[in-house]
Amino acid sequence: MSITAPSTDKPTIVLVHGAFAESSSWSGVITMLVDAGYPTIALANPLRGVAFDCDYLRATLADIAGDVVLVGHSYGGVVISGGGAGNPNVKALVFVGAFAPEGGETPGELANRMPGSSLADTLTSVNVPGGGTDLYIRQDAYHAQFAADSPVEVAAVMGVTQRPILESAFGEPATDAAWKSVPSWFLFGALDRNIPAAMHRFMAERAGSRRTVELEGGSHTVGIPEAARVFELIREAADATTGSQAG
Repeated sequence: MSITAPSTDKPTIVLVHGAFAESSSWSGVITMLVDAGYPTIALANPLRGVAFDCDYLRATLADIAGDVVLVGHSYGGVVISGGGAGNPNVKALVFVGAFAPEGGETPGELANRMPGSSLADTLTSVNVPGGGTDLYIRQDAYHAQFAADSPVEVAAVMGVTQRPILESAFGEPATDAAWKSVPSWFLFGALDRNIPAAMHRFMAERAGSRRTVELEGGSHTVGIPEAARVFELIREAADATTGSQAG
């Protein structure tokens, strides 16, 4: 049985959050997608490692009927590119302030290949029972680092509810790159402090992005205050690859 009730004319939109966020970070986009009649799932990304998280997405996709558009934020881009590879139902990828790695590249390496990321200076850690370390962004640094273009009170809630990522995930290489065969769209903030804008531009160009939207003054989570721009890009990707018509 499919997770969603499939639409006869619209693909299912699967939203994948990244580290230091959670599914509700897509709330503004979700409201617009649901209002437009798109079956929608905001995946609870486990954040346990590239291979594990990609497998989790694959398992979820196996229970979705019909065409799919995958949308990833930050580390979620690694997951949609890996977990969406080889699935004929995946018709488009939308990267929102997200990594789009080549096979063998790691999230940590991409974030630091070009100057401008200050993430490492804001992290704190918690030991995981059984081994390993979970990483969080310190709450006092969260607004400036992660969500500078959101109101302080919104960023405060995000900082409190953030999901941690296993530290080793940042050093785990991608094995698949769905963007090599699946049409892709990119949106990011020019003032992203996690993934430098120059890196976003490089990844978008490398992937042959159908459309790249760089938002002046936008943070790493530019998709929250600019949810309408994200929705429009998703709708464009859906229309271009599945023939869907938004209501």
